[in-house]
Amino acid sequence: MSNNVLFAGSPWSAFSGPNLGYVMEQYDLFLQSPEQVEPELVALFQQFGSPVISNEQGAAESVTTQPGNIKKIFAAVQLADAIRSQGHLAADIYPLKDRKLDSSRIELASYGLTEADLAEMPGSLFFNNVPGSVNNGKQAIDYLRSQYTGKIAYEYAHVDEAERQWIQDKIESGNSVLNLTAEDKKALLERLTRVEDFEKFIHKTFVGQKRFSIEGLDTLVVLLDEIVRKADEEKMKYLQIGMAHRGRLNVLTHVVNKPYDMMFADFAHVPNDYFFPTDGSLEITKGWTGDVKYHMGATHSKQSGMKVKLAYNPSHLEVVSPVITGSTRAAQEVTSNAGTPSHDPSKAVAVLVHGDAAFAGEGIVQEVFNYANTTGFSTGGSIHIISNNMIGFTTEHFDSRSTHYSSDVAKGYGIPVIHVNADDPEAVLQVAGLAFQYRQTFGKDILVDLIGYRRFGHNETDDPTVTNPLTYQIVTKHPTVRSLYGEKLTNEGILTQDQVKKLDEEIYAEMQTSYDHVKAVGAEKGHFEIEMPEAVRNEYPEVDTSVTKENLKQINDDLLAWPEGFEPQNKLAKILNKRIEALETDKIDWGHAETLAFAAILRDGNPIRITGQDAQRGTFSQRHLVLHDKTTGTELVPLHNVSDAKASFSVYNSPLTETAIVGFEYGYNLENDNALTIWEAQFGDFANMAQVMFDNFISSSRSKWGEKSGLVFLLPNGMEGQGPEHSSARIERYLQLSAENNWIVANCSNAGNYFHLLRRQAKMLGTEAIRPLIIPSPKSLLRHPLASASVEQLSEGRFQEVIEQPGLGGNAKKVERILLASGKVTIDLADRVQDGKGYDNLHIVRVEQLYPFPSQKIADIIAKYPNAKEIVWVQEEPKNQGPWKYALEYLLDLADGKKVKYVGRPEMSSTSEGDMDSHKIAQAKVIDEALAK
Repeated sequence: MSNNVLFAGSPWSAFSGPNLGYVMEQYDLFLQSPEQVEPELVALFQQFGSPVISNEQGAAESVTTQPGNIKKIFAAVQLADAIRSQGHLAADIYPLKDRKLDSSRIELASYGLTEADLAEMPGSLFFNNVPGSVNNGKQAIDYLRSQYTGKIAYEYAHVDEAERQWIQDKIESGNSVLNLTAEDKKALLERLTRVEDFEKFIHKTFVGQKRFSIEGLDTLVVLLDEIVRKADEEKMKYLQIGMAHRGRLNVLTHVVNKPYDMMFADFAHVPNDYFFPTDGSLEITKGWTGDVKYHMGATHSKQSGMKVKLAYNPSHLEVVSPVITGSTRAAQEVTSNAGTPSHDPSKAVAVLVHGDAAFAGEGIVQEVFNYANTTGFSTGGSIHIISNNMIGFTTEHFDSRSTHYSSDVAKGYGIPVIHVNADDPEAVLQVAGLAFQYRQTFGKDILVDLIGYRRFGHNETDDPTVTNPLTYQIVTKHPTVRSLYGEKLTNEGILTQDQVKKLDEEIYAEMQTSYDHVKAVGAEKGHFEIEMPEAVRNEYPEVDTSVTKENLKQINDDLLAWPEGFEPQNKLAKILNKRIEALETDKIDWGHAETLAFAAILRDGNPIRITGQDAQRGTFSQRHLVLHDKTTGTELVPLHNVSDAKASFSVYNSPLTETAIVGFEYGYNLENDNALTIWEAQFGDFANMAQVMFDNFISSSRSKWGEKSGLVFLLPNGMEGQGPEHSSARIERYLQLSAENNWIVANCSNAGNYFHLLRRQAKMLGTEAIRPLIIPSPKSLLRHPLASASVEQLSEGRFQEVIEQPGLGGNAKKVERILLASGKVTIDLADRVQDGKGYDNLHIVRVEQLYPFPSQKIADIIAKYPNAKEIVWVQEEPKNQGPWKYALEYLLDLADGKKVKYVGRPEMSSTSEGDMDSHKIAQAKVIDEALAK
C-alpha cells in the first residue's frame, strides 16, 4: 500500500498536533530500528504506511490522545477491520439457527475497548465517507455491525484492492439497500406464494413422485427473477442458467415460464405438446428416448427479445456449468467475419446454480473457475449461486468438506462471496442486485451463497429423520418463507391476514384448474410417441467436399504470405515453406491437409474454433496455426489472411483441463451450430478425464433431449512404443456407446481422407442430420509418406468409408484372405507389402469409418473375391480393446461361411507394452501374423 493515502479504517485521521507528531516520531524510528517500536504500531505502519495526511484530511475531526492510550485508537481500527473481514462468522445467515455463530473476533473486550472509549473517537477514523447517522466511534462500530452481521454476510478481503474498495463502499454507503414500495412487497409475496403452492400442489396431487423440491430455498426463484430483471434492463440478449435437479421444476415454471399445464402434464403422463404457448415464447427440444422431467430444459423469449435459457442437465452434479459458460461465450461472439471473432460480454450472462455439497466436492467447479479469466474461455463473469440446503443427501457438512463454508474454494480465485439468509426475501433481492452490478463493473465471477434448508428428504420418498433426526426436529417446526413474509407484511399493515390467506387459496385454485384442464385434454387426445428424425436414422448424404486446384493453390499462397518483417523461427519457416512444393509433388502431410481444409471451410462461411492443451502448435508439432516472430514474439494467425474467407477462426491453448473444456466446447457448439468446433486431446486417452461429458452429453443428448451437436474430437491414437498412457485413445469405449447414429467414429489412414472428413462435417453443420465426430487421430502418420495426400485427392476426391490397398487384389481368383483393419496399423501393413508383389493371396481393406460400420461397402468388396476363405480383423490394440469386439458381430454377418479370424495383441489389462523394445517385438508379431501365407 502506498504512503500518504488514506483508506477507510486508516488510523491517522484520529491524530493532530502533538499526537500526530508522536506517531511520526515512532514511524521514523520504525524506518531505522523497527524492533524498538511496539508491535501494534509496526503492524499499522506496514499496513497504512507513513502517518502523513493531506491538507484536506488535516482539518478532520481528531481526538486528544496521549501516547499511553494510542493503543485504543489502533485497537478501534483493528476492530472495524475485523468486523469487515470476520463479521460473516457472527452473521444471522442460518434460517434454522442451528449453527454456532462466532462473535469473539468482533467483541470490544477482545480489543481492550469499552463503549465509552469508542464514543470519544471520531467517525472519520472508520470511514472515508462517514454515514449521516454516524457521529462517533461507537455509532460507527454499531453501524458496521448492522451491515456485516445481519441477514447478509460478506467475504471480500481476498479480492483485488479496487474491487475490495468498491464492495466496501456499496455495503457501507447503504446504497444497495432496496426501498421496496407496498406494491413491490405484495408482488414479492405473490411470487413466494406461487413458488410454495407449486410444490404443495405437486406433493398432494402426485403422491410419491420425485420432484426434488425447492422448499427451504424458495427465494432462489426470487434471486433468479431479480438477476433476469437486471439483465433485461441492461438490454442483454441471453441469460443462460445451469443447475442440477434440486428446485429445477420450480425454476422451469416460474423463471423460464414453462406453463403450469405443461408441467402438470409431465407428471400426469400426458404429452405436454398439447399445452405449448401459442405465442411462440417457449422453446423446448425433445429426444425420442426422453429423460426424467427434472433433467429437462427450456428457453423463454421475453417481450424485450432477451432469451432466458435453462440448460438440459443429467444427474451428475456440476457438469452443466462448463456447458453453460461455453454456450454463453458463443452467444457473446460474432463469428460471421474473417479474422478473430468479435467478443462482447455485455450480450449474455451465465448464471450457475450449485449445490453446497457438490460445490465443495466436485473438482469441475475449480476447473470452471480456473478458465474464467482466460482469453479463450472468458464470458465476462458468471454469477454463481450456491443453493445451500446445508446437507448432501444424508451427509452432514462436517463429513462433506474440510472448510468452514462450502463456498471457500471460490476465494482461492479472488472471487467475492456473499452469504444471505434464504428466509429474508428482501435481503435476497438486495444481494442479487449487488452481484449483478459487480459482474457488470468488473467482468469477473461472483458467488452468492443462498443459505436455507431442505424441507423434505433428498427426494420426496426419502425419510430424512432416519439419518438426520436433529435437523428435522427443527425443520418440521420451522415456518415457510412465504408465511414469514406474509406475517411481516401483516405487521407492517400492508396486508391483512385474510388477504394473505386469500392469495394462497386463489393461487392454489389456479393450479387445480390447470390440472383439471390437463386431465380433460389427456383423456380426449391420448398419448403419442416421439420418433427418431429421418435425417438421424439415415447416414450422412453424399456432399461435394472437393476444392479446385486453383483454389488450393490460392489458399496455400495466402497461408504463406507473411507480413513484411515477420520472421518465424528458422527451422519452422523452412518446414512451412516446403508446403509450396508439397502441392506440386503430392506430398501434402496431415497438418498441411488439415490447414487447407480449415481455409476452405472458412471460405464456405463456417467459423472454426479449436481448443486443446497444445492446439495452436499441435502436440506433435504438426499444426502451427499460430506463428511467433522469433525476435519480437508477435503472433500471426495465417488463417486470418485467407482471401474470400467469410467467417472467423480461433484456436486457443486451453488450461490443463479435460472435463470442463470438453463441456465448454459442447456448449459452444450447441449455441453456434454453424461453427466447426473442435477439441483435441493432448493424447487420446486424456479424454478419459472427460468421460462424463461423452457418456451424458455428447453420445446421448440427441436421443434424450433433442439437442444437436456437430462437435469434433481429435484423439491421438496409435501403438508406437510410448507406453500405456500415450498409446490408445480407447476407441472401444466410443464404439460401445455407438447406437442410433448418435455420432461418427472415423479412423483415417490418409491425410486426404481426413481433409474430406472435416469438409463433410462442416457441410452438415446446421442440418437435421448433424452429429458429433470422433476421430482417433494419428501420431507417426502425421508425416508418413504413405499417409500423405495428392492435390488430385483433395480436388477430385471425397471421404471414403473404406479404402482398398493399392497393388493388392488384382487377381481376384488368387485372393484367399481378406484383411480388414483401421487406422495406423493399415499403414504398417502397407509399408510391409509395398507394391503387393508376393501377396497375391490376400487383399487389405482399410475401414476408415468404424461407426456407422460400412457393412455394405465391405460386402461389395468381399463379393469380388469368390475364392476368399478367411476374413481377418487386424488391429494393434489388445484383443479386449480396440474395435475387434465391436466389429465381430458385423464380420460374422459378412462372413457367409468364411472363417473369421483375429490378429492382434492378446488380451491385456494395460493398453500396451511399457518400453520401445517390447513394443517393436509385439508390433512385428502382429504384422507378421497378419501377412503370413
